Amino acid sequence: MASKLCRNRALASALRPAQPSLVARNEAVVRCFATTARHNVAVPKDSQNPRAAPRDQISTLKAPLVNPADKYQSKADDLHKYGSWLMGCLPKYIQQFSVWKDELTVYICPSGVIPVFSFLKYNTAAEFTQVSTITAVDFPTRDQRFEIVYNLLSVRHNARIRVKTYADEVSPVPSITSLFDGANWYEREVYDMFGVIFVGHPDLRRIMTDYGFEGHPLRKDFPLTGYTEIRYDEEKKRIVTEPLELTQAFRNFEGGSSAWEQVGAGVDRTPDTFKLPTPKPEEKTEEKK
Repeated sequence: MASKLCRNRALASALRPAQPSLVARNEAVVRCFATTARHNVAVPKDSQNPRAAPRDQISTLKAPLVNPADKYQSKADDLHKYGSWLMGCLPKYIQQFSVWKDELTVYICPSGVIPVFSFLKYNTAAEFTQVSTITAVDFPTRDQRFEIVYNLLSVRHNARIRVKTYADEVSPVPSITSLFDGANWYEREVYDMFGVIFVGHPDLRRIMTDYGFEGHPLRKDFPLTGYTEIRYDEEKKRIVTEPLELTQAFRNFEGGSSAWEQVGAGVDRTPDTFKLPTPKPEEKTEEKK
């Protein structure tokens, strides 16, 4: 058996054609890493080393100048089209929308929370499957003082959208925990800080403040000192809760009295195609005396 294998190998080597030699005086044989050992590449010895090739001088990077006014112009136009498409799909629930830079905000009524969020999650042109945050803002001078803000993310389309609705102390808002599991703790936080009630929440209770806490800390009318004081009593050798006797100055929540800097869009970036024509004022003719 061994002699038969030796004969086959000898016969195969005899029938194999001879490989041409690539070695010459001014050439070097280099094995190509992308091929087998049989294939070689001939490289001239006097070829220039690429490391010694001339290079450009090192200088500062010259970045193109971008006008901040035109930075988001193209994206804002697309967001206006997308917002108008959403209003056309859900005209019963979406009241209006706004675009600032690259942020699209949709304003809906409380009864449209479930239909709108179901559309934004399951529609193929939206697919906002992740809720990033849920928070609220308190405007004491409004009839519906609380503005609930939802921030959604679409991983498929790499896009974000902000949805806003409104409520007050007694009118509840539908919970979206049936659509987004991550909204559970966010809604509990809004309830704890602002007192907004979410209907359909599986476990709506405080999440940040202590047991038996009085009031909601992020309301504008919440006193800065709180309502009670928790301290350790040396005589009773335990922690006691006592009402505070401190007073604070009256705070006026009317417009223009805020100590914070007023910020906003500042520039109207609404495309002309979405603006309603403004009628020209009628010229008043003087009556003849």
